[in-house]
Amino acid sequence: MSDKDIVQNYVTELKRGSLVLAVLGSLTTPHYGYALLQTMQEKGIEIEANTLYPLLRRLEKQELLVSDWDTTESRPRKYYSISPIGLEVRSELLEEWKKMQKNIAEIYRGR
Repeated sequence: MSDKDIVQNYVTELKRGSLVLAVLGSLTTPHYGYALLQTMQEKGIEIEANTLYPLLRRLEKQELLVSDWDTTESRPRKYYSISPIGLEVRSELLEEWKKMQKNIAEIYRGR
């Protein structure tokens, strides 16, 4: 396995661990799946539709998200919103992420 492959594997792991926090942070207003995908990509979060949609379903099953169908347009769209439990989890995850970021920065600051 080359150095580039090793790095890419770890980058993938880092992103995977951050996607839940990114999704929960992006849902300050309701979004349907494709709009959320675009919003995240505009913010520099690289995510594929085949990653986002299963993640949305999983977060909904865990009751971190709620969804409602909008059938007023020609194409029905499922809108996702963060639930009260999701707000609590988002807050706690964000604090943990900040702590980790600070601690890692301290490790590298001494170099």
